[in-house]
Amino acid sequence: MTDLPDAAIPVNVIPVSVIVVSRHRPAALLRCILALTHQDHSKLELIVVADPEAIVQVQALGLSLKCVMFDEANISAARNAGIALAAATIVAFIDDDAVAEPTWAKRLVAPFTDPRVIASTGFIRARNGISYQWRACEVDQFGQDHPLEISQTTLLASTRQRAVKTQGTNCAFRRDVLLQIGGFDPAYRFFLDEADVNLRMAGMGLTAIVPDAQVHHGYFASPRRAANRVPLNLQDIAASTALFLRRHAPLADETVALTSLSLRESARIAQHRRAGRINAQAELALLGSMTQGWAEGLTRPLTDLSPLTSTNTALRLLKTGPRPGKVLAGRFWQKRRLLAQAAASSDTITTVFVFSPTARPHKMSFQPEGYWLQTGGIFGRSDRESPRFRWISFRKRVTDETARLKRFRPIRQF
Repeated sequence: MTDLPDAAIPVNVIPVSVIVVSRHRPAALLRCILALTHQDHSKLELIVVADPEAIVQVQALGLSLKCVMFDEANISAARNAGIALAAATIVAFIDDDAVAEPTWAKRLVAPFTDPRVIASTGFIRARNGISYQWRACEVDQFGQDHPLEISQTTLLASTRQRAVKTQGTNCAFRRDVLLQIGGFDPAYRFFLDEADVNLRMAGMGLTAIVPDAQVHHGYFASPRRAANRVPLNLQDIAASTALFLRRHAPLADETVALTSLSLRESARIAQHRRAGRINAQAELALLGSMTQGWAEGLTRPLTDLSPLTSTNTALRLLKTGPRPGKVLAGRFWQKRRLLAQAAASSDTITTVFVFSPTARPHKMSFQPEGYWLQTGGIFGRSDRESPRFRWISFRKRVTDETARLKRFRPIRQF
């Protein structure tokens, strides 16, 4: 394991092709793209792989980017279509329902100045924009995650039994290595597709974990999950789990593995039932889809992947680069004026603080108009590990929040 102090990370501008896959979620996609135009990385190519209706809306933006029409429920095949068009030596991935901090791309690709690095991944904020949804872990040959305690950029080696996991909504790879291993396996239509890549790349180089390369993941609704995160269908999760075991742990006991999956998903469903988000009939349907998916995964063709072929296209740079940061702050009764002012500040990275005289916990989100909005009580917490109530002045609270956020985006000290 190699630790790299963040201040020591090279900042050479490495060209990167960022690939966003989307299907029938145009509003989320447009918000994701808007955040990518705010990246401080000046050599960024954007490739959008999406359904025809979304592609029409993306092209109407008039941005310099590449588009691929793809309307199949197969994330792996869609990503491979994007990789084939990528012109940069590094390819990065972010989900359409996620938004990147302005420093994300530059930080994510910085470790690739070390020739040993073949992949990198960053941290992911949850829907509230404050707490972490995912930080760092390894994945084993059974598809199980093992958390890692990582606080600074760290380089780790992987094995075919246990690999550093790159989370799909925040990861990057050397393009030539992805091409060599055959890219993402289309047999994984959803779930465990990145973990499969991580294990197949094991032994070819190091993976960098970059805590400050951050994205916010929103969990928008999809055919597999409602907006409140209630699962709608477990077929693909079960099928991919069975397939993963066949590929990476062929001697595993299938009955034990299915029981383990059933226990995990049943516990997750039970939480939703207790919260009143799902009823008994829906629960039975979910468990039935899991059984069906498992049977499908045991019979789905499992083939050796051939190297991907690529299209020789020129690098098409999105208009990005460093922008100044600005803070707008006020009380809740000033919100309308502050948001109107933020929406008119298209040439800056604008962060708006709107605080009430309460102890409400804070939330942070990137708005479709192109600015960041943080709301909550003056006395509430923005760090989920801090006290629920803290007596503090409005001015000191704004100063503290500004100091917290300037690690991740350009922001003027209040």
